[in-house]
Amino acid sequence: MRIAFHTLGCKVNQYETESMREQFRKAGHSIVGETDAADVYIINTCTVTNLADRKSRQYIRRMKKQCPDSMICVTGCYVQIKPDEVAAIEGVDIIAGTNEKENILGYVEGFASGADTGNRHVLPYEKLSEYTGSGIITSMESRTRAYIKIEDGCDRFCSYCVIPYARGKVRSRRMDEILAEAENLVARGFKELILTGINTALYEDLPGLLEKLDDLKVSESTGGNEKEFRVRLSSLEPTVVNAEYVKGLFRFRRLCHHLHLSMQSGSDNVLRAMKRRYDMAGYMQIVDALKGFDPLYGISTDIIAGFPGETDDDIKDSIDAIGKIGFCKTHAFNYSQRPGTVAAAMSDQVPPPVRKQRVAMLIKAGEEAQKEFAEKNIGTVNRVLFEERAVTGSADQYDLSNEDNMNEVRFMAGYTDNYLRAYAEYDEKYLGELTDVRITGLFGDGVMAEILPGN
Repeated sequence: MRIAFHTLGCKVNQYETESMREQFRKAGHSIVGETDAADVYIINTCTVTNLADRKSRQYIRRMKKQCPDSMICVTGCYVQIKPDEVAAIEGVDIIAGTNEKENILGYVEGFASGADTGNRHVLPYEKLSEYTGSGIITSMESRTRAYIKIEDGCDRFCSYCVIPYARGKVRSRRMDEILAEAENLVARGFKELILTGINTALYEDLPGLLEKLDDLKVSESTGGNEKEFRVRLSSLEPTVVNAEYVKGLFRFRRLCHHLHLSMQSGSDNVLRAMKRRYDMAGYMQIVDALKGFDPLYGISTDIIAGFPGETDDDIKDSIDAIGKIGFCKTHAFNYSQRPGTVAAAMSDQVPPPVRKQRVAMLIKAGEEAQKEFAEKNIGTVNRVLFEERAVTGSADQYDLSNEDNMNEVRFMAGYTDNYLRAYAEYDEKYLGELTDVRITGLFGDGVMAEILPGN
């Protein structure tokens, strides 16, 4: 059968789609693009916001319209939280919850053969207690950076968040399996491994895992040299870690000088209402530890605008914090009222027009901070993993599937160790390689880099 996938949401979902894709490939099925005609469309959904739910529904309907005779299989967090709603969408043949992704191959083959007419596979929250996976992943759509899932579940229960109910209890993946997957991916040429999870900091022994990855040696097929790679953490939650914990990470040589540290609000009043388990003083202690270790340590974050009860002073605190900390990247979101959460029942909901206005303010502050951070890097030497040929500005002027147009694209792009998007003059030999560069100026949505001699 021809199988197409579409993924919404987080890095964990992206990893799990790769895992499903590999299962189907190994079983002899043909993997096609989501815009291609397919026998089966598998949609891996997200439910972090109302918008994510809506996008999930839109893709389900779009896939069915694209190929009316196809089988539609829907999995992921939206299914786990609202199975009846998803099952009621016209054209949906199979639904599978978050702990059922490893079984989707069997569900699809059984349904296609008529041997299995059951189409609903969703465990209750209480049974989302064991780590599930489909073994070692050997490939990724990206040919340079690979996600490795190390943990599932969350027990923080922030007052606005539905994800603990979608993902279940905290459980960690076996370290030997993580290391085997890492070794395999590095041997296949991946130069950056991104450790991810629903709440990565809750992995049972993250320092121990990082130490093992520091010691991991993979030889080149010729010459006997050791393959080079680096490790990036997708995020650490300040609800779990503190400054002392973070200081303990500085000894790991492979670990990138970048951390995604979700702030969510710069106001202590809002943080208490969110049940975030830290205040801004504690958050700033972590920031100070990172900047003390490396003044150009990249810190990215998530911030919510319009949480119930948020005042003008509270949003000003968030804007001030963005400027003070100097994030390399800020992801700002409107508060989304999720049924079943504590925040959804709060009486002082902020009107949508006010939320929209405030998120625009956060985005502007984030863009200014990102520019200032980039400027501080001008003149420094960094290491970039170049991933792709790139355009800056509007990509609509190029059809990158047309080789003639590709020849006009003069740049390649990737990320620095501290998470700046860096551009350089295109040279094919550097694609997929960790390369020493000097940052020479601002460019597009990042910086321009000059490749140093000797690479």
